[in-house]
Amino acid sequence: MKQVFFIIIGLLMSLCSLAQDRETPVTKKVIDSLYREDQFYIGLTFHLLRDLPESVSQSGFSGGLHLGFIRDFPLNKRRNIGFGAGLGWSINSFGQELFIGEDSNNNTVFRNLNSEGFDYISNRFNTQLVEAPIEFRWRTSTPDSHKFWRVYTGLRLGYVYYFKSTFKQTDNQVIQTDVPEFDRFRIGTTLSFGYNTFNLHLYYSLNPFFKDGKLGNSDIGITTFKVGLMFYIL
Repeated sequence: MKQVFFIIIGLLMSLCSLAQDRETPVTKKVIDSLYREDQFYIGLTFHLLRDLPESVSQSGFSGGLHLGFIRDFPLNKRRNIGFGAGLGWSINSFGQELFIGEDSNNNTVFRNLNSEGFDYISNRFNTQLVEAPIEFRWRTSTPDSHKFWRVYTGLRLGYVYYFKSTFKQTDNQVIQTDVPEFDRFRIGTTLSFGYNTFNLHLYYSLNPFFKDGKLGNSDIGITTFKVGLMFYIL
């Protein structure tokens, strides 16, 4: 009986040893020392309108959604400094008290809803544009980790292919989609900084929305400052 017991123990030990010999070897992680921080980005921003005509104010919610891809070009051996260039899409909404309409000769008419005492439900203009982000990039990235601190700053060039101004009253609605005074080419400075996926994002427009618009004897102008979150996905 003891012999049978020892034979069974010996067989089990042999099987265990054989199983260990047949285990798949642990694969060694390959580290890419020539990595790039190519990234998809998704941004959500809240908009503060600036340089508004006198007595015209922002009203209601103003915000935007931004999507795109940025190609990374490292500039040093450590690859913690780089240049980024990409392509994106942005949709924005701006609530304010500036009425945009037209007269019988198809000339644009701007009116101050606040000072003229209009009773209305909402007044805003919406834009959709293609953008080209250009960035100077600093980060604490390493070849084996995607979690790092970053500071990205640069310019964002854009072209507004869709513009719509909507004024709503209880029994009336005025929509304008072609406003000659509106500057469809957009340029702004950007700054994104944070850790890993979540980053604070700032944008300040360098050119006004309405470069030739007049409200009485005053230039309309209007620029925007955007603040929000930018999510980078590798």
